[in-house]
Parts: sequence; C-alpha cells; structure tokens
Amino acid sequence: MSRDPWSTAGNLLCIRLDSLGDVLMTTPALRALKETGQPRITLLTSPAGAVCGELLPEVDEVLIYRAPWMKSPPGFALAATASASPDLQMIEDLRRRKFDGAIIFTVYSQSALPAALMCHLADVPLRLAHCRENPYHLLTDWVPDPEPQPTIRHEVRRQLDLAAQIGARPSHERLSLQVPAEAREQALDLFGSLGVNASRPWLLIHPGASAASRRYPAEMFAAVTRSLTHHGQQCIFVGQEGEIELVQTIRAAAGAGSCSLAGMLSLAQLAALIEMAPVLIANNSGPVHVAAAVGTPVVDIYALTNPQHTPWQIPHRVLSHDVPCKYCYKSVCPEGHHHCLALVTPEQVVNATLALLEETQAAVRI
Repeated sequence: MSRDPWSTAGNLLCIRLDSLGDVLMTTPALRALKETGQPRITLLTSPAGAVCGELLPEVDEVLIYRAPWMKSPPGFALAATASASPDLQMIEDLRRRKFDGAIIFTVYSQSALPAALMCHLADVPLRLAHCRENPYHLLTDWVPDPEPQPTIRHEVRRQLDLAAQIGARPSHERLSLQVPAEAREQALDLFGSLGVNASRPWLLIHPGASAASRRYPAEMFAAVTRSLTHHGQQCIFVGQEGEIELVQTIRAAAGAGSCSLAGMLSLAQLAALIEMAPVLIANNSGPVHVAAAVGTPVVDIYALTNPQHTPWQIPHRVLSHDVPCKYCYKSVCPEGHHHCLALVTPEQVVNATLALLEETQAAVRI
C-alpha cells in the first residue's frame, strides 16, 4: 500500500456485519485491498453475509459473528437475554490471529465504534473506518463521515472511497462473485427439469425481500407475470425456502405459464441461474447484487427506503414512485401505504422488462 504503516500490513481483517447484498457491494473495495500488496484478507461478517463468503475470490477466510449492535435479518435474531460470552470469545479469537490492521465497512447510518472497540481490545494495531463522532484512539485512521450531507454516495462508492484512504484502488470496480463450475452444471440440470423451452424467451423473477417495506405486492407481481406470459416470456420464480408460499401465491393468481425453483437453490446455484438469465426482475434485495456481480441485466422494483443500493455497473431499470416520505430507512412502511412501490404499475414493470430485453439482446447481436 502506498502509505505507512499500512504498506507493511499483510494480514487484514475486513469487517462487514450486514447481509449478503452489503457484502457483495463491498467486494470492489476488498479487491482494492487485495491488489495492493496482496495481503491475506479475513472477512468478519454476519451469518447472512457469510453465505457468499466462499464465492468471493478476494477473501481468504470468513469469520461469522452475530454483532449485538447490528439489526438482525429474519431468522438470525439474537435473544434479548444473550450473554456477552460470544463477544468476548470473538475478541480473543481476533487477538490470536494477530491482524496487522482492520478496515470497518459501514452504511452511513451505522456506527463503526463498537467494531473499533472490539479491534482495539483484540490488539489490532491499525483501525480504519468512517465515523461521525470523534473516535479518539479507537481508530488510528479516522475518516470523518460526510453523509448524509451534502449527498449520499452509492454504497459501492462509499467503501471504495474508504479503501482509497490508505492508497488501495482496484483494477476495476465491478462487484465480485465466483460461480463454481459444479453450480453451473447443477443449475442447468434444475433448469432442464422445469420443462422450460430454452429456445424460447425466458426470465427470472425474485419477488422476496427481507424487509416488508421493500416487497412489491404479490398481486402486482402476479399481474406482471400474467402479462409477460402473454408476451411470450417463460417466467421462472426463485427465492429462499421462506419465500415458497409467496411464490405459490403469485403463481396461483397469475394462472398458467410460470414455474418455480424457490427453496431449491443454494446461493452458488442461484448465482449460476442468474448468470444464465437474460434478465432478472426483483425487489431491492440481495439477488440484484448477485446479478450485478455476474453481469445480468436487472429490473429493480426499488422501494425508496434508502437511495444507495441501486444496481451497480450493469444494464438496468430502476422503478419506484416518488413520495414525500422517501428515504425512511424503515423495514416496515411507517405510513402504511407502500406508495413508493404500490404506485408502480404492473404495466410499467412489463414495459421496462421488454425494453431492457430488447436493448441487451440487441447489444449481444452487435
């Protein structure tokens, strides 16, 4: 790296305690660190974020930690009476690993100080993060956080800017995810088992999202599916096991013409299928960032809960309805009307999908 003492840091701890999509949006910054001096990189992340760990070529090892100061996604919540024992054990584990430095990646609405304290107690000598408050000695490299004023950066740009503070810049800024050959073969087999005619137009739909405020209504997804089927598209639904019922509801309301792999795919298999797909239709959720990592065009039905997670460096359409209450950062719509999503019509989604397909297929023909 270009600036001492980071220039000799060969064993780095990168902390990103959010979910899958957040980890993927940090991969360009991880690449920047990896390419600058080739350090060993350990990713400390949540159980949800760790799902993609083995698919990240920049990461040498993944440590899983349920940080008590972070919001837990469904299925990963900490008990209210959880003891501090796991936290103390993690500090000891970090101390044993003798890291030269820690880079703490956060959304601007999060505080880096709890993770910085943990690293300080673990004797990690270098500690870099954005921070709004004065961290004093908890950070050796403090980057005052300019957000949300005067602007809000894309999440990828925010993390790239943090890595650049210690001279780390990547060879390219695309998201990173390595799809194993075996997962491609498995995805092809599952695709074939659906009876989809691969010579006819097809696309993927992922209707789920971890937060209720980011889910396009099921009946409107059904209308989108019905219309796309009438336009000759074969619609394949994907989702996690907990989203099977949602997919069944949408397909039943849409009528014939769709099929589902919901609950049947590992992340690697999902990434392989998204990589194959001409386009993905989804809410603002992890699969959008998987698509960005594998280069698949996206129609993103984007709830205006926050502005910084739009598709990165891929052909896309972002659909939302502007509302006075935008950027609420809430998991449940505080107004109860979901207008930023509910006022996006199925016709708009269909038109955006067909236009994106035409645009990207024309680019392939060229």
